[in-house]
Amino acid sequence: MSNPLDGDFLAIDAEAEVGRIIDGLRRALRATRRRGLVVGISGGVDSGVCAALCVEAVGPKKVFGLLMPEHDSSGSSVELGRSVVEKLGIDHAVEHLGPALEAIGCYRQRDEAIRRVFPDYDGTWKNKIVIRGGLEGGINHFHLVVETPTGEIRERRLPLPEYLQIVAATKYKQRLRKAIEYFHADRLNYAVIGTPNRLEYDQGFFVKNGDGSADIKPIAHLYKTQVYQLARHLDLPEAVATATPTTDTYSMEQGQDEFYFALPWDRMDIALWALNHDVPAEQLAERLGISVEQAEHVYDDIRAKRRTTRYQHALPILLAPVPEIDHTLKI
Repeated sequence: MSNPLDGDFLAIDAEAEVGRIIDGLRRALRATRRRGLVVGISGGVDSGVCAALCVEAVGPKKVFGLLMPEHDSSGSSVELGRSVVEKLGIDHAVEHLGPALEAIGCYRQRDEAIRRVFPDYDGTWKNKIVIRGGLEGGINHFHLVVETPTGEIRERRLPLPEYLQIVAATKYKQRLRKAIEYFHADRLNYAVIGTPNRLEYDQGFFVKNGDGSADIKPIAHLYKTQVYQLARHLDLPEAVATATPTTDTYSMEQGQDEFYFALPWDRMDIALWALNHDVPAEQLAERLGISVEQAEHVYDDIRAKRRTTRYQHALPILLAPVPEIDHTLKI
């Protein structure tokens, strides 16, 4: 039996896809009754592609870009973001979140939790959270990794209270970025663009009322592999079109697979497509070069994240219907 995962099954007609998204953006903008689009630009491929699509849809004069670094941001994020706004010719602002995050306790609350795991941590060590267990079929659990000033790497399993506090503190970053995006959107009477790709959207890899909030999400139906195809088609700067996905949330370099996914993004794309198209685990295992048991674990991990992140997608719960209000916008 032939394997449907052989060949370039994630390939798309980039020109046709861009045309469909442009049309959708224009219709969505009319539905929101806004006159332009705001995009937070991280320097990664998703936000770069979204910004370029917005320019294709409404022109550079009606797109506003925001670069929003903070103390833990990669040194290259602003540089890459600037390369996007300069390439596209859009107006933009750089808003440094560090002082505001300090004021609301983001770094202090995070450091208090880290110090309960590493008592000699002094607030200056680089740090990140990494995930364990998904590929092995175990329950996902998290480890805290720190790097001392001498370069020593230490790692310990995170107790639940400390994990929750560190994650809650770092979510301030995404929520503050979104507040700034909506300030500029309100100032300009623009709509806010959300930048998740299909893998992130499907698996709930976003912060509720943070980067999960938006008026329009133009690439949520596209696998990450397909977003890279659009980046090439839209002629984004090379460093952006080939950028490795990171969380850009913790001070240590961190891939998305370290923090959240069972596999690197390109292999997760294959696994997600395979599950969505009812491909047996045996054929996924053959394509990825892993055991059938591991392939089943990956499928289980995808399903589990869908269940546990339903809350991320959910609208507020009304305790009684309000039939006069329709909260959906038709495009």
